[in-house]
Amino acid sequence: MHPLLRRLDDLAAHLATRGDVVALLGLGSAGIEHDRLDDHSDLDFFVIVDDGAKPRYLASIDWLAAPCPVAYSFANDRNGRKARYADGVFVEYAVFTVDELRALPVAGARVVWQRADAPADLASCGPAPAGPPFDTVEFHLNEALTNLYVGLHRELRGERLTASRFIQSYAVDRVVSLLNLAAGPGRHRDPFDLSRRVEAAYPPEVLPLAEMVPGYADNRRAAAVTLAWLVQRYPVDPVIRAAIEQLLADGSARRG
Repeated sequence: MHPLLRRLDDLAAHLATRGDVVALLGLGSAGIEHDRLDDHSDLDFFVIVDDGAKPRYLASIDWLAAPCPVAYSFANDRNGRKARYADGVFVEYAVFTVDELRALPVAGARVVWQRADAPADLASCGPAPAGPPFDTVEFHLNEALTNLYVGLHRELRGERLTASRFIQSYAVDRVVSLLNLAAGPGRHRDPFDLSRRVEAAYPPEVLPLAEMVPGYADNRRAAAVTLAWLVQRYPVDPVIRAAIEQLLADGSARRG
């Protein structure tokens, strides 16, 4: 058994002795796809408690320290904390009641332990994670193009940091979405973060990330690569294409 799963089992064994805990759910690589665990994984989980018990589990980490001393922790959310055990295991957790859990979008959760009277559908009782407003080629393509357009304007204004986010982050997210649409459902795809495991899904000849995300000082080059990638694969509207190409030319003229 992977050491992280053993830690989660040990924590579950302790929580099972407390009458006000309903369940322990593993998430992410500690969820149903726990075969993804490796030396760089952390431990994500939800502790589900009875109504009225939540403040106690947020205020104290004595229960967290039951399997191993906690060396470092801080509240990173009103519902939970990040922490590092003395043996190096890093965790991120949240505490919810059953009713709160039902309102949360949760995917890939695994019941590590649950009380006998816990709801049977505890790991999947919430709504599905929300996708983009329109999960279509038209949406992702034109979002990517307009991200490039806005980003290049900000680059020309001298706002390089926000430009890099539009060009090398937002537009690239839409490129990944286009690839995901074409590929269909994929194992190990993270519904909350498009960037997770994308290198394993798409080799550089399909998704040239090193050229699309070259860094803070190379927004224009990144925009040119992403535009060329889109033009090669999709029917890009000539109006927005010409506008982006003009911005690239304006940037070249300024640098020249």
